[in-house]
Amino acid sequence: MLNRKMDDDDDDIPQLSSHTLAALQEFYLEQQQREGMKTSQGFNQYSIGSIEEDWQLSQFWYSDETASHLANEAVVAAGKGGRIACVSAPSVYQKLKEQDGKDFSVCILEYDRRFSVYGEEFIFYDYNHPLNLPENLLPHSFDIVIADPPYLSEECLQKTAETIKYLTKGKILLCTGAIMEEQAAKYLGVKICKFIPKHSRNLANEFRCYVNYASGLN
Repeated sequence: MLNRKMDDDDDDIPQLSSHTLAALQEFYLEQQQREGMKTSQGFNQYSIGSIEEDWQLSQFWYSDETASHLANEAVVAAGKGGRIACVSAPSVYQKLKEQDGKDFSVCILEYDRRFSVYGEEFIFYDYNHPLNLPENLLPHSFDIVIADPPYLSEECLQKTAETIKYLTKGKILLCTGAIMEEQAAKYLGVKICKFIPKHSRNLANEFRCYVNYASGLN
């Protein structure tokens, strides 16, 4: 009877199909390969994708070309010795760090604490508390702020705008949905650019860039 009961219990355990098992094995193999790359010599910790997207945090990384374009724009706008703040725009931060050695400094304000691997340049940031910032982050201390609010909502943009206006000396580069054009103008006085940012994954919502200065994005 004992053996029969054990057999019955085994019958109750859901069985994965061979296709599902193969897919799981492939997934775990890819994960192991990625982890192996991260620990191998010569791994670029600043490459886009070195920290994977977390869709639950509404993270969607820019394509390499877009991140490079935005990073170069920020460097030019900041000027020699300029300071750049990346608010919820980690892929631009990463691309800027790949240019390390140029005459500028940069920090990343981000909710996702995985980015704390970047040390002192990481500043924990929650848009729900837009001015809850470290004391050493002085007002109007950045030559340009580039921001990509995580959600396409007026509340998120309005609160992120408080942070942007606190940090910037004047120049703003905002990346958000095309549907936010009116709100972007309302809260930050920015205008839409001709340049269209692309993401590494195709998104349903059209994204655009907005600036309040004469930029190279038009």
